[in-house]
Amino acid sequence: MNMLVSGISTKDGEKKAYILFEDENRSAEGIIPDCKIVKNNGFDDDEIGHLELYLKGNLGELKKQAALVNPIKAMMED
Repeated sequence: MNMLVSGISTKDGEKKAYILFEDENRSAEGIIPDCKIVKNNGFDDDEIGHLELYLKGNLGELKKQAALVNPIKAMMED
């Protein structure tokens, strides 16, 4: 499974980042710091529960990764 972490965005004064989980045929998008899966394509309820537990258990590290993402630099590298 692959995981991608977005940079931090601010909406209505709240900082959020998005986490994308993908494998060959499925994807799910989570949001932190809420630690909720907000989009799902193919994962069952049990798997979604595990992904949300992963977000909660790794919230600190995921926040650090999101803080390091520079979207302008990422666009320039394509």
